[in-house]
Amino acid sequence: MTVHNNKPLAGFFAITLALLSASSCKKYLEIENPSTVSQEAAFKSTSYTNSAIIGVYNQMCGDNGATKEGTIWALSADDFKTSGSYSAQDRRGVSMYGANKENGELLNGFTQLYAGIERANICIHGIRNSPLSVEGSAGKQQMDQYLGEALALRAWFYFTLVKNWGSVVAQWEPSSRQTMLDVPVTPGTAILEHLLDDLKEAATLVPWIKESAFPNTRLSKGAIKGLRARVAMFRGGYMMDKESHTMLRSDNYKDYLKIAYDECKEIMARRDQHDLNPSYENIFKSLHSATRNDPANELMFEVGAYGAGARTDTKLGYYNGIRINSSSRFGGGGGGEMCIATYFYEFDQLGDVRRDVTIGSYEINDSSKKVLNTLNNMTDAKFRRSWTNMVGTTQTLAVNWPVLRFADILLMFAEADNELNGGPSAEAQQALLEVRKRAFKGNEGRIPAIPTDYTAFFDAIVKERLLEFGGEAIRKYDLIRWNLMDAKFKETRVKLRQLMNGEGPYANVPKYVYVKPAVYNVIESQQEFATLDTYGGSPNAVLFQPGLGTSTPPAGGWTTKNWRASINEEYITGKSSGFATYFEPNKSEVFPFHQTILLQNTNTVQNFGY
Repeated sequence: MTVHNNKPLAGFFAITLALLSASSCKKYLEIENPSTVSQEAAFKSTSYTNSAIIGVYNQMCGDNGATKEGTIWALSADDFKTSGSYSAQDRRGVSMYGANKENGELLNGFTQLYAGIERANICIHGIRNSPLSVEGSAGKQQMDQYLGEALALRAWFYFTLVKNWGSVVAQWEPSSRQTMLDVPVTPGTAILEHLLDDLKEAATLVPWIKESAFPNTRLSKGAIKGLRARVAMFRGGYMMDKESHTMLRSDNYKDYLKIAYDECKEIMARRDQHDLNPSYENIFKSLHSATRNDPANELMFEVGAYGAGARTDTKLGYYNGIRINSSSRFGGGGGGEMCIATYFYEFDQLGDVRRDVTIGSYEINDSSKKVLNTLNNMTDAKFRRSWTNMVGTTQTLAVNWPVLRFADILLMFAEADNELNGGPSAEAQQALLEVRKRAFKGNEGRIPAIPTDYTAFFDAIVKERLLEFGGEAIRKYDLIRWNLMDAKFKETRVKLRQLMNGEGPYANVPKYVYVKPAVYNVIESQQEFATLDTYGGSPNAVLFQPGLGTSTPPAGGWTTKNWRASINEEYITGKSSGFATYFEPNKSEVFPFHQTILLQNTNTVQNFGY
């Protein structure tokens, strides 16, 4: 295929082998079989094995792949939620924590994860039993690398299942080798233990990114070690216990944090392979086009998008991202994910470059000009149609999904260090400072002080991860492993009510602002925001001072935009569009199993409360 940036090559996806479906009929582990190469022959060739591995990667792609979690399952947290009004059977039900067992958003992505697991299982079995994997074989090194990728891919699929459903069916062999029709459910903790072992092995089998011939869409040593750190952090946190239906943390949780600490420390020692991108914005622009502005490989692993179809491409930038009028020169899109109004004010007023990359505070009108949104109508912004070269009516924009960044390595390291030592070491403080220095580039004097005690440092990590990873499908799962979902949701509702009333830290936030359309230059995000046309001066000043306080705009062609006035009680606690309205602690941290899954495997027991 011909694709932009570093996506896989054409021939890989052109070959889908019979090995990917032979006898794979164990209920929802079943996958398609359009090919003609036998399973026996496939793993006697490094070329065919490579094609088989690409077939596993392929299950991360499309509407039901990684972006299903990124744009649907990971919402809501205290950064973004889904747009629209509540229904228990669609994405709004997921976002408001009121999804039921008939919710269609919980089925196809689930089954695609298991399709990926089945493909990975076949590859792992085939490679381990291949004559090319025998010591002394000319193909052993290459086959080892493919084995490492297959193990890591299977780990990603299972980790995604455990994060969202807790305890699930775990099958470690191809379906053709299973004697049990309905495989039993395995506790999520046990699955993660298995993944930690698999990823430890996998990391020994693959090279570092600059030592391989593969791009960021293939798993390298650093990415696998980073994934192992992320799994370890989750295992060392709170998880849903299916028997007691409560969030529990293992007594030996620090053992897992030590795994994460060690993995991150090893990655940090290889700055020649992965480091922070000097520009926060360029990380996300690099996902959009053939121009890669990520020389340090901060993007350690990403899911490729290609082919302009729902099966392999993504709707990133069309479904979500900055709202763009269909009559503009870009074509329409955006608006599927909404910024929680208080999130805008979590960022430093002037210094933090991440705010204007992360939040779509303006929209593009039918004249291709930018206009400030109302406060309750801001969007996510790390995925933008205007950053691609796609125009017209197409909904698939070939934008990659970021799975793991080096910034996460630094912050996981800092968090683990603080937990293990009862306070942050100088190295942990430096790791946090690195992330902040990039965020406050050019405004380093506004960087908050780095805490020195355990509690303050943990709180700083909680806040920093909110600011750094907004809209990247990380925040919700952080809150789960910290067991902070209920507390943070309650805190956010308190803040929203203060914002609505202009109280506390929001006392100087204006009730109304007045705007005119301004030229949309598609330039650096801070400059783009600063050149919005707002009455009274720069928006960085106007949105932090009381203003005129009237809905009547000044003379001279100004239009009123509701700012604080756009927040009401329905927005905060409403049954139609409130913030996480139906969340229940010790239940809503995991999804219900779709009713079809319960029918397909009788050993699957519905999660508590559904």
